Amino acid sequence: MNGVAVSVFVFLFLLVTVLGFAAARWRRAESLESLDEWGLGGRGFGTFIAWFLIGGDIYTAYTFIAVPATLYAGSVVGFFAVPYTIVVYPLIFLFLPRLWSVSHRHGYVTPADFVQGRYDSRPLALAVAVTGILATMPYIALQLVGMQVVLDVMGIGTESTNWFVKDLPLFLAFAVLAAYTYSSGLRAPALIAFVKDTLIYVVILVAVLYLPSQLGGWSNIFASASESFDQFNTENADAIAAGETSARGMIPPAAAQWAYASLALGSALALFMYPHSVTGVLSTRNRGVIRRNAALLPAYSFLLGLLALLGFVAIAAGIQVENAQAAVPQLFENEFPAWFAGVGFAAIVIGALVPAAIMSIAAANLWTRNIYRAFINPSATHAEEARQSKIVSLFVKFGALAFVLFLPNKFAINLQLLGGVWILQTLPAILVGLYTRWFHRTALLVGWAVGMAYGTWLAYGVEVPGDPGSHFGGPLVFFPGTETKVYIAAVALLLNLLVTTVLTVVFRAMELDEGADQTRRDDYTADIGDAGVAEELDPHEPIHA
Repeated sequence: MNGVAVSVFVFLFLLVTVLGFAAARWRRAESLESLDEWGLGGRGFGTFIAWFLIGGDIYTAYTFIAVPATLYAGSVVGFFAVPYTIVVYPLIFLFLPRLWSVSHRHGYVTPADFVQGRYDSRPLALAVAVTGILATMPYIALQLVGMQVVLDVMGIGTESTNWFVKDLPLFLAFAVLAAYTYSSGLRAPALIAFVKDTLIYVVILVAVLYLPSQLGGWSNIFASASESFDQFNTENADAIAAGETSARGMIPPAAAQWAYASLALGSALALFMYPHSVTGVLSTRNRGVIRRNAALLPAYSFLLGLLALLGFVAIAAGIQVENAQAAVPQLFENEFPAWFAGVGFAAIVIGALVPAAIMSIAAANLWTRNIYRAFINPSATHAEEARQSKIVSLFVKFGALAFVLFLPNKFAINLQLLGGVWILQTLPAILVGLYTRWFHRTALLVGWAVGMAYGTWLAYGVEVPGDPGSHFGGPLVFFPGTETKVYIAAVALLLNLLVTTVLTVVFRAMELDEGADQTRRDDYTADIGDAGVAEELDPHEPIHA
């Protein structure tokens, strides 16, 4: 344990802790006794704040660790995260302003609220809510995995054989996170995101400028990575041919190009189906904020591209770790001065706190609006909703903590793989529903169930290379009837859409009840100041959907 690095790390962590609690008074209304105030920050964030908040929500600590780790491990499709975060912004420029408008006109807080209003189907809204919660929980757990990797590299708790003492720093960090999120709601991660994103920008820019100068330049870094992969492929040629391990490389070969493309597109489509992404968007002041951020957020994609290259830098620096996710933290410890390594460690850990807070708020909002209010207490007031969401957000955080402490990290990673498959199955109800109500509500529910089941079954059947009989070995399968590998979630979504389309035709022919659409055409283009968009909420009044 390096005293200087730990001291810098502790100082920065305490700084964001103070900011987290101070956020309760930042841009505060009379009270936080409504989901609009506690869970959506008053729906008043402008372009500048939203840029930090949404960027901090999307580019997480696990992203910081996992993206370069895939390149360090020689994954030929590992760079897919960069094009997917480029492709996603034109998509959100088109459809998220429509979701913002209809949500503000009707007071929707979650994607499932919109689905309920659009299709008049509580079962379908429940399906969307449950899917969102299931997909978000392992996502929060992976933020803890990222924190755990950093703490291990720093040497905090690693000497103890007592599991409680070993994991006490992680527990304390999440207890602090739970406390200021409970107190300040979405304002806490919004304020902390300023520090988190500034630190990450500084660390990555310094890393991509300083480290190559110490390692012979980028040409030597790429040559070292290529030589390392070629050596591995030569030494393991028989195992690669037998399918016991995967070949390593820097550029996807022809056989992997559809896998690369489908991973990028499927992930882009899934990203803003996640409830925490929608929470960040609904917290903005008007439609223009969303569009401006769609134009400005690719700056983070540029940063992500630089970050990914640190996987190759770690190879050139001779970093040897059993767990590829430790490559970047170990690189920082070996190559940076101790004080700046502390800054880098703090950037990663704080990078876990912001998305974990937003994710727990989003999951709690889904429970409160689409399960508690829909099925348990339909007459709940705004204040009762806020109290319920605060309590559930604590359970979500500590549930994710228990996930990491008592189950193998591989389990959380496997569930995150499934989370991407599951959340994409809500796309027909949400994204398509923003433009047309042609799909029948019952067909959407059946299509969702088929996509969930088929995607889970496909993921379960993927073996880890070299481990016969294992499961959840990766995100790719052969497209049915071909020898081309593609993203599992995309295959499941295609079946979902096929089933939904066919059943819609059948159910319309049978004249099954379609329910009443609570939305109107002009709801999808409403902006701040229009009728019903900027209404003040009385936290003690019942909610009338």
